[in-house]
Amino acid sequence: MRRILVTGGAGFIGSNFVRYMRAARPQDRLVVLDKLTYAGNLANLADLAEDPLFAFVRGDIRDRALLDGLFDAEGIDTVVHFAAESHVDRSILGPGEFIDTNVIGTFTLLEAARNSWSGPGGPGGPGGQGAEKTRFIHVSTDEVYGSLGPTGLFTETTPYRPNSPYSASKAASDHLVRAYHHTYGLNTITTNCSNNYGPYQFPEKLIPLMIINALKGERLPVYGDGLYVRDWLHVTDHCRALDAVLERGAPGETYNIGGRSEWKNIDIVNLVCETIDGLVSRDERLAALYPFEGSRKDLIEFVKDRPGHDRRYAIDCTKIETELGWRNDGTFEQRIGETIDWYIQNRPWWEQIISGEYLDYYDRQYGGRLSE
Repeated sequence: MRRILVTGGAGFIGSNFVRYMRAARPQDRLVVLDKLTYAGNLANLADLAEDPLFAFVRGDIRDRALLDGLFDAEGIDTVVHFAAESHVDRSILGPGEFIDTNVIGTFTLLEAARNSWSGPGGPGGPGGQGAEKTRFIHVSTDEVYGSLGPTGLFTETTPYRPNSPYSASKAASDHLVRAYHHTYGLNTITTNCSNNYGPYQFPEKLIPLMIINALKGERLPVYGDGLYVRDWLHVTDHCRALDAVLERGAPGETYNIGGRSEWKNIDIVNLVCETIDGLVSRDERLAALYPFEGSRKDLIEFVKDRPGHDRRYAIDCTKIETELGWRNDGTFEQRIGETIDWYIQNRPWWEQIISGEYLDYYDRQYGGRLSE
């Protein structure tokens, strides 16, 4: 039985990971710590609210006293660290919050783990059961590597060349995590993943934004010429990879996690339009819910590019495949169809985000019953 602290567990990838772990490893204690900023939505975890091995704490990873109390009260032996400001556009407009959360927050979390695990009574301290029983998984991004040309892949040894405040803040946190392993012996592992997609993704991101806007018949804004290339990873495959890292990853190592699925942005938008047009044309109920004349491709609008926009990302995930036995599952076309279906079936979820109603979910549902 692990006692796992999942930071940012009410966000997109974090909430998918929590649900995955509850199904795959029902014996583990899962403690979610989330500040519930705009991208954190406790409704993502509504089905776990009454689970005796699940706990939610609303709080900030920069709050050292809160972290120390959690490590002590829960006997935390594992951290899976998702909490981060993650939207590139927002980092361009306001970089300060990205530095505070992604760098200072990660540092504070590392210090709390070191204090708990290496101090008296901790697993790595005097009389402890061994530091090897602890794990600190730091979930990062392929954006730390910068931009690729038309060929080549990011590997675990690719030099860091971050080009946005977001990627620079994640690069800094990656270096801190590495340093805490080599300096203090903390059992840290870093993962750098490609672009995720799937259920519960906040609608500011490319794929959910295109799906929702296409369903509603609203414009589909595409940066620049639309030829930017990303490697796409379904969030469930990412969760399986993190589980493999948690169980079999080597302390101090880095693992790149990718989907081996490179797509141009414009091709994804076209695929979303074609898929939704096909679904609606075959289903009278959907046609009534989402009426639209003509092709949704007509909604595509090329907009001014964002500063520092990296041209191409692509990950070589050979290391995690060969060393940990993980494999990506399914094709992008299959998975994007499943994702579109999820957003169709879960319209109330994204409508509450668009309206802002989701921001009050914590207070409406729990009224202070959960820990602050």
